[in-house]
Amino acid sequence: MKELEILLDQYWVVKDDNKDLFYQVKDSIPQFKNFLSDKLGYGLVINQHLIKLEKIPGSAEPFMGIQAFTDRIEYVLLCQLLMFLEDRSRDEQFVLSEITEFIVANPIGKEKIDWTLFSHRKHFIKVLRFAQELGLMQINDGDDQKFAQDDGAEVLYESTGLSRYLVRHFTADINDFTSVRDLENAEWGDLNADRGVIRRQRVYRKLLMEPVVYSQGADDVDYDYIKKQRGLIEADFLKYLEYPLHVHKNGALLLVPADKNLKDGFPNTKAICDITLLFCALIRRRLETKKLRLNGSGAIRLSRVAFDLLVTKLKQETGDNWSKEYREMTASTLSDHLLSYMEDFKMLAQADDQREIEILPLAGKLTGSYPDQVAEKNGEK
Repeated sequence: MKELEILLDQYWVVKDDNKDLFYQVKDSIPQFKNFLSDKLGYGLVINQHLIKLEKIPGSAEPFMGIQAFTDRIEYVLLCQLLMFLEDRSRDEQFVLSEITEFIVANPIGKEKIDWTLFSHRKHFIKVLRFAQELGLMQINDGDDQKFAQDDGAEVLYESTGLSRYLVRHFTADINDFTSVRDLENAEWGDLNADRGVIRRQRVYRKLLMEPVVYSQGADDVDYDYIKKQRGLIEADFLKYLEYPLHVHKNGALLLVPADKNLKDGFPNTKAICDITLLFCALIRRRLETKKLRLNGSGAIRLSRVAFDLLVTKLKQETGDNWSKEYREMTASTLSDHLLSYMEDFKMLAQADDQREIEILPLAGKLTGSYPDQVAEKNGEK
């Protein structure tokens, strides 16, 4: 169902950006509204300006952060920017200095913003770019990139009025929350989270929003639900999204057909994705030749040094076909990139203060190789 995928794949559908798409999605909502409310527990924000699906994860994962952000201070600056925009009406204009003065005058927690610091200005430019890409504000005059070199640079902005719909609304006071777990359970209150509708919606959310749902052992109530309700779950996802469900001993996942072409899926056209597939194939070959062994949970445990050596071997065997960026990358930097990318897709996990690497079962699900003529040319056969 194309319209449901659009709501899942995009942060929101804005009428001013694409009026035809806005009405197309709006008219289709009755076809899948019950699935959203009953199976996922998701609400819809629908007004004259936008349609937004409130996509709440089953559990918080590191990869669910804003991909463009690399530092905690950027999240702080985003919250302060949203506070500033809260009082700005649609089409209201303002200048950059108004925002920067507001941020200094309204600190959050212990984070003190100092615009004389180049790093703080660079972080804020990243936040401004994110806000513009999402459509929260737009530039009418000027270039905010100049703020990196000159903290007195001025830019004229205009509010779109969308900022008030960005943050999820909570029914409880989040000032009383002390952990991520409190945020996860905010909508359930004191209800038993391991039974009934709560467990069902949490499982559906995990399957939809995570690359894979791993079994946590015999006492894992979510994985037990997946195994017992496999037929019903798959029927739902096939009906509304055409995603088949694969359930294995150690993990379950939805497979998105290749023609769907969703953002941030795997595999994709990024060079690091190709390298990941080649690395997974190398791991498979090492298993077949008994050079690596699975543990009781279906994973492979190895040291960071051993992981780096495998990455180096992969580069020696196949690196001639990689993009220029990765061909010229040092082995240690390549290892860091591969670790981060595979960790985001739950293909590996780091342990023992990052000295140990655990290759997880999903890494064995998909592998890649070059065509025979390319492999022969590079001596891989």
